[in-house]
Amino acid sequence: MKTKIILLLAVAFIFSSFTAYSQKAIKLTTHEDSIAYSLGLNLGQYILNNIIKDALNIDKDIILEGVENGLLQQSQLLSDQEMQMNLQVFQQEQMEMQQKKQKELADKNKEEAKTFFEKNRKEKGIIETESGLQYKVVKEGNGKKPTQDNVVKVHYTGKFINGEVFDSSVDRGEPIEFPVTGVIPGWTEGLQLMTEGSKYIFYIPSDLGYGDRGAPPAIEPAATLIFDVELLEVKDGKGVIK
Repeated sequence: MKTKIILLLAVAFIFSSFTAYSQKAIKLTTHEDSIAYSLGLNLGQYILNNIIKDALNIDKDIILEGVENGLLQQSQLLSDQEMQMNLQVFQQEQMEMQQKKQKELADKNKEEAKTFFEKNRKEKGIIETESGLQYKVVKEGNGKKPTQDNVVKVHYTGKFINGEVFDSSVDRGEPIEFPVTGVIPGWTEGLQLMTEGSKYIFYIPSDLGYGDRGAPPAIEPAATLIFDVELLEVKDGKGVIK
């Protein structure tokens, strides 16, 4: 099954890459036509987003020859076993390349984070805990303080250190509820510093966030996260699975 998918992707890659290729005037007149076009369109978009952007140095003529040999049951230059071995090598190389890119991005984000936190801890009102979490009290409430046994109801806006917003319950117009222990460590620690009615800003280093893996596609490896958090309510966490 994997081999068939890779061959189909190769076909899409070939035709999407030929600059001399002209778009045919095809009409979708039946349900089957629409299905066929949707399959091809989906494959083309996959190739555009996952293979072409990596600028693989692959000879298109050789790919085309392999596709033709397979489709027309012509003489093969490689046995099926050799083909499978090459595909496994290709997948391994792709994985290693992705891991390398991820590490490079993580290293870059860690350097930026180091500079950011060194500067931020000098700003007025910033408090830093032993774990490395930095926070700022915007407004102090006077209600209950959550523990690890509670569920909380909050409004929040999540940003990167460049100011880009990646998630916001405020923008959605609906607060969110979750167990105090059901989120990243930086949140779990920060929430227990707050009381109902409080508004804090959490500055969360990656080791208290999503780590070197990040949370694709929104959060990069080793990304520093900043959250504006309003603690609306502390609820009994009875029955909550931790």
